[in-house]
Amino acid sequence: MDINFNKNEDHNKLLRSELLRKLSAVKLGGGEKRMEKHRAKGKMTARERIEYLLDSKKQSIEIGAFAGEGMYKEHGGCPSGGVVVKIGYVQGKQCIVVANDATVKAGAWFPITAKKNLRAQEIAIENKLPIIYLVDSAGVYLPMQDEIFPDKEHFGRIFRNNAVMSSMGITQISAVMGSCVAGGAYLPIMSDEALIVDKTGSIFLAGSYLVKAAIGETIDNETLGGATTHCEISGVTDYKAKDDKDALDKIKNIVSKIGDPESAGYNRIKSAKPTEKEDDIFGILPRSRADQYDMREIIKRLVDKSEFEEYKEGYGQTILTGYARIDGWAVGIVANQRKLVKTKKGEMQFGGVIYSDSADKATRFIANCNQKKIPLVFLQDVTGFMVGSKSEHGGIIKDGAKMVNAVSNSVVPKFTIVIGNSYGAGNYAMCGKAYDPRLIAAWPSAELAVMSGNSAAKVLLQIETASLKKQGKTITEEDEKELYDRIKARYDEQISPYYAASRIWTDAVIDPLDTRTWVSMGIEAANQAPIEKPFNLGVIQV
Repeated sequence: MDINFNKNEDHNKLLRSELLRKLSAVKLGGGEKRMEKHRAKGKMTARERIEYLLDSKKQSIEIGAFAGEGMYKEHGGCPSGGVVVKIGYVQGKQCIVVANDATVKAGAWFPITAKKNLRAQEIAIENKLPIIYLVDSAGVYLPMQDEIFPDKEHFGRIFRNNAVMSSMGITQISAVMGSCVAGGAYLPIMSDEALIVDKTGSIFLAGSYLVKAAIGETIDNETLGGATTHCEISGVTDYKAKDDKDALDKIKNIVSKIGDPESAGYNRIKSAKPTEKEDDIFGILPRSRADQYDMREIIKRLVDKSEFEEYKEGYGQTILTGYARIDGWAVGIVANQRKLVKTKKGEMQFGGVIYSDSADKATRFIANCNQKKIPLVFLQDVTGFMVGSKSEHGGIIKDGAKMVNAVSNSVVPKFTIVIGNSYGAGNYAMCGKAYDPRLIAAWPSAELAVMSGNSAAKVLLQIETASLKKQGKTITEEDEKELYDRIKARYDEQISPYYAASRIWTDAVIDPLDTRTWVSMGIEAANQAPIEKPFNLGVIQV
């Protein structure tokens, strides 16, 4: 191994260590003290509930662990958006589990909480996955009610989705394990089956204090909406559980009897590990996002037996396309090649840039995968489309539009991994969040933005200095450098993978060595939802 490999390895393993540290902090929710108070009430924490529910010997992946990271500081923060979401297995069946974290503002809903819950439901709808809600929430966070209450993608959309999923035959199970109040009370009752834990669970549209204020009735919360009331008087819930574990055991029993789903028929054989050392990824990926490297070497460490059958290998070389297997599943890979390449005409093409020929190749390959019913995996390290007179005269906009069209209309499931750069229209063409990947995750080395930090800072600096000069101010070199550094620092914070994950522009920041698990579990989920419409590109400029 050369010295550059070792330096890259040290850098990328430090990024992974930072990821693990951040995940450890997030898993504390509202903090140790609040967790202990929660347990003192005889309740398990959100993560303990999920851990008990999921099959211990099977893998799971967490969606939106960094939701809310660095947000709502004036309100004390909202770790993980106040809700934990995992895809895992219950009695051998793949499910998605959503658990309110009552250690974070009593499980109250912030705007990002609603967005994360809607993302969980979207995953369930797209993949026809059973969804389990472990409810323990004080309802909408009132100081921010104007940002969560009335719009299309706000709180009310949750219950609309409950109804839609029910009509689609997607199993929904709710366990009320704490508070379930106001509009939130509809969620468990719009599920197929609802459980409630005796003495700790309660459901009501208005609590005892509000009832007293509204109609003058004096009543305690347990009598108003406890387990006995709803299991024996109102009939709102279907099962009474004596404690958290009993409720979770009942859910296991219910799930164990669900029939097998239909299959979409994606091809799978016995899984095989890559023959190339997976850990080498850390040494291959360069420290600087501007440096070149061969994406084939990354692919070899992600796919079974390190076998990658390239499609149009010598054409459109700044995008790699080809067939492989990941954990036994057949996949079509579309990846940005970050290596400087020379065309047959003797022209040099910059790695990570999409040219007309590479966009054309990707479009054809995406169509082929749709024809053959092969899931697509996008590996992003892209700075955007090629610019300049030669590219414009050659029709780069037209060819780029073809690729975007193919990505948009693809009917096979798509999975996106942001490895490095994800800039501008390159993010779109390579199946960014706006293009409906079933799952989208970023490595700690990722950057998501309209353009790189250096480029953006230079543009913003020009705008700002021009504005100051118009005001009659003299800008020295020192002033300009200070201004540049300040602008770049602000921009660099925004292009961080954690900034993207906090806003759920991606589903997670993951260890590169977990990529195979994410793709495999994603395809397994997608395999439960047969394709319902043909692939059609519509009208395109040829």
